[in-house]
Formats: sequence, structure tokens, C-alpha cells
Amino acid sequence: MDKRLRAEQFRNRLALAMQDSQTNQSALARQIGVDRSTISQLLSGEGARLPNAHVVGACASALGISSDWLLSLSDRSESAADLVANALSLTKAPRALVDEHVFRWYQEADGYKIRHVPAGLPDMFKTKAMLEWEYSPHLGRTAEQAMAASEDRLTWMRSARSDFEIAMPLFEIHSFVHGAGYYHSLPEETRLEQIERLLELSEQLYPRLRIYLFDARRLYCAPITIFGPLLCVFYTGGHYMAFRDRERVEAFSDHFDTLIREASETARGFTTHLRELRAKVG
Repeated sequence: MDKRLRAEQFRNRLALAMQDSQTNQSALARQIGVDRSTISQLLSGEGARLPNAHVVGACASALGISSDWLLSLSDRSESAADLVANALSLTKAPRALVDEHVFRWYQEADGYKIRHVPAGLPDMFKTKAMLEWEYSPHLGRTAEQAMAASEDRLTWMRSARSDFEIAMPLFEIHSFVHGAGYYHSLPEETRLEQIERLLELSEQLYPRLRIYLFDARRLYCAPITIFGPLLCVFYTGGHYMAFRDRERVEAFSDHFDTLIREASETARGFTTHLRELRAKVG
């Protein structure tokens, strides 16, 4: 950038930062330890001259912005500390249905593709009996409350402008259908009802909803949801760990794409595979 243009940009950005923080010339001068006339010169000077690094850094620190942004070296005005803080956040995740944090993230990403590796079966697709078996013992919720919350999320999904891709390990769906492992106490009647609901929704919402099954012996992925290019969120059991920086979102998106490319069962074959498993129940 031309020196004269960079100096003009500095003056404009300094004035904008002062306006946003409601800081006048006298207040800023006191904060950085200079005369008010110095700030006046920074804002009204002409030519290609920029202030020294100490003054730039002091102004940035006082106004809570980035020195690089003031100098037109970056388009992000946040300070380095704020950038780090915004790039990663940790939120408590109660053992419950999709909570309000997740719902807000879904709404924020409306229109973008949403990729999801659930911790089990996707909550939005569970039947009343399945929700009651899984959640009521420790949530103290009635099955009606649980179903209402699930239906609210499903209703939003139907009206959203997003495509949804869900990748699940083969063993998860097999364990569920056959009542093994985590699902060993789940009644067969409940499993069959849940299978029917999965089949119904998968066919009804396809191709906007696409479910893939991957072989966890070859590939692994922790429970994660990727909200377009905006953020990716890991579910750790007790917390949601959310990343917003572009490089990490892209890295996790690439990993999800690998799950899809190497899926043992594609979205087209999911319902056929599920019917074959259902035929073996009992």
C-alpha cells in the first residue's frame, strides 16, 4: 500500500476506533501519556508520515484493537488476545436434548451446509419411547417434554435453507438395531419403532438430509458438528468446544469429507442397509 494511503487509513481507523469506544481526544491522550495536541495531529495530519511504533501500540492497547489493523496490515480489528479468545470457546453441555447453545449455532448457520457426527443416534430423529428410555432417568423430564423439544428442532430443520450431512459409525447403527452394548436394555419394540422413524425421515428429507455410515476400524471421528465455514463444535460429554478460526474449521471439514468419501454405506444406500438390518431383528 502507498505510504500516503496507509497514513490516511491510519487516521480514519483511529477516528473510527475512538468513536466506537466513545473515547475523546483528551481521554485517549491521558491513557497513553501524551499531550492532547499529539492526538489532534494524529487525526488531522496530512502526508505520508505515520506515528512511531510506541504511539501506535499505545493507541491500540487503550482502544482494545489491533495495531496491525490501525496500520492496515490486517482487516481484523480485534486485539491478538481477543482473536484467540474468539477462536476457541468452551460451553457447558448438559446431558440432554439439543440445547439452546446448539440451536443458536444451527440458526446462525442457516443456509450453509451442516455436517454432523453424532454421539449416538441423532436426537432430532428419535421417537418418544427412545427419548424416554435415554433421557428421563437423569433429566427428570416427561417424555412429552422431550418429544416436544425434539419436534421443535426437526420442524426448524425442515424449514431451514441448509443441507444436512450426517456421518455415523457402522457399529453404532448395528449395535442399536441388535440391542447390543449401550442399547442392550432397549426393548425390541422400541428399536423397531425407531428404525421405522429413521427410514421415514431419511426418505422424506432426502436429498437435503443425507446419512452416511463409515467403518470406525478404518476411520475415527469424535462427535462434532461443522456449521458451514463459520465454526465447528466438538461434544466432549460435559462441554462443547467451539472453534471459529478458518484454518481449524477447514481442517475438520476436510476430515468430515474423508468420512463421506470413504463411507461404507452412502446416503443412497442407507435406507436399504437399515432395512436389511431390520429384517434380522428377532
